[in-house]
Amino acid sequence: MNDSEHSTPKTGDRVFRLDGRHALVTGGASGIGEATVKELVRAGAFVWIADINLAAAETLAASIGSSRAIPLDVTRPDSIAAAAVQLKRLDILVNNAGIGHVGSIEATEPEDFDRVLNVNVRAVYLVTRGLLPLLFAAADDRHVGSIVNIGSVAGQVGIKQRFAYCTSKGAVLAMTRQLAVEYPKTLRVNAICPGTVETPFVEAYLEKFHKDNKEETRAQLRARQPIGRLGRPEEVASMVRYLASDEAAFVTGSLFNIDGGWTAA
Repeated sequence: MNDSEHSTPKTGDRVFRLDGRHALVTGGASGIGEATVKELVRAGAFVWIADINLAAAETLAASIGSSRAIPLDVTRPDSIAAAAVQLKRLDILVNNAGIGHVGSIEATEPEDFDRVLNVNVRAVYLVTRGLLPLLFAAADDRHVGSIVNIGSVAGQVGIKQRFAYCTSKGAVLAMTRQLAVEYPKTLRVNAICPGTVETPFVEAYLEKFHKDNKEETRAQLRARQPIGRLGRPEEVASMVRYLASDEAAFVTGSLFNIDGGWTAA
């Protein structure tokens, strides 16, 4: 046996393949969603880029191929139903769409709380429920449908001034575990819990709440993660690819922290 037979493949394209599979990523036109779309396409999947910003989704689809933009308001059952009828097959669902909110319980008005839970929790329920028949139908002897929920470390630890957001992400993690035990032989359901990642989501937060001390606050966000930097969307996307692949066939009901050591500290 020569050395080449012992060597590890040098390209990620030879592992965690998703050839022939169809995926849908909510909030797929930007940030972690965009990186996930690109990674799943690179792995061989066809990806539906589901986003309320259809123009951005179309631009992304045109730039990467093996994908198609689809308008989706995750909070509206009629929008989800309209999207579902366009899909011929669905093997992978990535529930990525979400919003944030800053404030303690005292500063969180009922309408703010309802809005966060509507997008971050109820929408995950609606999208998953609406697309579940497609995920079940795609299962065969080789693999079952895979759902990857994008949670947050905020669902695992308390973060000051994030009452509604922490509540919502805790619910996403609970839904992940429940679905995994409800359908153990027909569906795999896992969640990724990112720390603070460099995305338009974080930039919008800095601009809205820390416009006068943006760089100081950015430094604080880096410092709370022991690794000393913010995460990159691609790092989260790589985990999505793994969880959707056959190599993760024994993985379900699990939570994966990608947080630079935040929850370990």
